[in-house]
Amino acid sequence: MQDSIEAGTPAFRRTAYALAAAGFSTFAVLYAVQPLLPVFAEEFGVGPAASSLSLSLATGLLAVSLLVVSPLSEVFGRKPVMVVSLFSAALLTLVAAAMPTWHGFLAVRALAGLAMSGVPAVAMAYLSEEMHGRALGLAMGLLISGNSLGGMAGRLLSGALADRLGWRAALAAIGLLALAAAIAFARGLPPSARFTPRPLPWRAVPGSFLHHFRDAGLPWLFAEAFLLMGGFVTLYNYIGFRLLAPPYALSQTAVAAIFAVYLAGTASSTAAGHAASLFGRRRVLWLAIAAALGGVALTLAESLVLIVLGIVVATVGFFGAHSVASSWVGRRARRDRAQASSLYLFLYYLGSSVLGTAGGWFYAQAGWTGVAAFVGALYGAALLAALRLALLAPLPEAP
Repeated sequence: MQDSIEAGTPAFRRTAYALAAAGFSTFAVLYAVQPLLPVFAEEFGVGPAASSLSLSLATGLLAVSLLVVSPLSEVFGRKPVMVVSLFSAALLTLVAAAMPTWHGFLAVRALAGLAMSGVPAVAMAYLSEEMHGRALGLAMGLLISGNSLGGMAGRLLSGALADRLGWRAALAAIGLLALAAAIAFARGLPPSARFTPRPLPWRAVPGSFLHHFRDAGLPWLFAEAFLLMGGFVTLYNYIGFRLLAPPYALSQTAVAAIFAVYLAGTASSTAAGHAASLFGRRRVLWLAIAAALGGVALTLAESLVLIVLGIVVATVGFFGAHSVASSWVGRRARRDRAQASSLYLFLYYLGSSVLGTAGGWFYAQAGWTGVAAFVGALYGAALLAALRLALLAPLPEAP
């Protein structure tokens, strides 16, 4: 078996760039609809919570299908599954842009979520297998940086283009961008060197997932995924409704421009991954969550400057916490790593789907104050889980 990949080597750079392209494509496709929720509500005559289904159905189907696609990668290999996933999601996005009805559009978005499931958990498993333990935190941070860049680019482009050309042209542009990223990924990612495909007895699949719940730390990390992502998506789902309305009355382009704060998430995920490698994950995770909680509190201000600052701080904290928690899953799972990654991401996207839509009820009942209180409660619970994780004894160093 070949040696694991060390940071700073040509193999590390090729792998990091290819997986960053995959994360970019996946998150651009997934979240391009988020700034368009008010547009969908007006054009199709639905409410804020119903418009969020264009995102929540995709993330929900993605979450459930992760549990099937991850075992398939044990049979067919990591790279082939990811390649098929990326091309399928890009093509379905082009189809969604042409759908004439709301229900048809939602159906295609759900299928796109299904297609996207081949990337997130498999990419994490690929890194956990191929990277040296010292390089894993940095590599995972770079992957999540690609995620945040894709999420930012998808939101910015769709919001800005929708103002000028309409939402259909905006989604078509995202589909073409995702197609280019899929090509770059297929050409750039090295084949697995430390993984051997194996027949998977499907009767053993439930056990390959459930044994992770006997670990002292993994269930708490799975809970972090659900709480953190649910709160983060809720924040971004409904901030547009607040800022498009008086007294702010911003344009669609101006609201979309706020998603440029994802650049801060890009930097924080890489920095947090590096800090976790130096100082330990248990010391970094709770600090990142506390920062996110402080950012949510800032959004309660009336000043637009403070609201945007709060979104920046919450974004930095979220991406830092996600980078640390996701790499920690790969570190603690000694076997069936793809399944462990899938469970983390299942709850990550389930939180996005369920809690992101539930936030619409809080917005309808109490406006932004209700949303901030809901997200604050989620992040408060995540902080308690992080403090529990800080008490874990470290595992022996892995090669």
